[in-house]
Amino acid sequence: MITATIEDESIVVDILTSSFETNQSVNYIIKQDIHKKKRLRVLMEYSFYLCLRFGKVFLSENKKACALILYPDKQKTTFTSIFWDVKLALVSIGRRNLIKALKRESQIKKRHPAVPFVYLWFIGVTPEEQHKGIGSQLLQDVLEYTDALKRGVYLETSTVINLPWYEKFGFQNYDELDLGYRLFFFKRA
Repeated sequence: MITATIEDESIVVDILTSSFETNQSVNYIIKQDIHKKKRLRVLMEYSFYLCLRFGKVFLSENKKACALILYPDKQKTTFTSIFWDVKLALVSIGRRNLIKALKRESQIKKRHPAVPFVYLWFIGVTPEEQHKGIGSQLLQDVLEYTDALKRGVYLETSTVINLPWYEKFGFQNYDELDLGYRLFFFKRA
């Protein structure tokens, strides 16, 4: 596993954009129009910069998979983070989806613990490299890293086919949210 730097931005954004193009949870907040791909890229750029600043961004050895983790307890409001929040709201989410996105975010945060934890925000593999074990190896490496931190790991997924995959790595489903699609909450102590 490689710790990504700012120079890896385009690689990470490309991986995540291609991996999450049809994801229900992502498409719930992204404005759906002819600019959807651009809006999705801005979301992934936002996530990259936030995790680079307040967490970690990891790449697989072959740079075909990435994982973004965030330490919510270390997140701070800065001029840069405000800029990214505004850009995300205006370019990706859009005015009409903003209230919906904020409500969803509030419901998600209510289900997170009050103690410091690691938030596995995204893990993705380029579509042509999926089902070859790259994502599994990266997740295993990330979990070894987080185990050393002695923090629980939390995530959400709307991809039902991935539920057994997370369970294989010791995650337990602890809640669900119905948003017109099912959002599953997982934790690993």
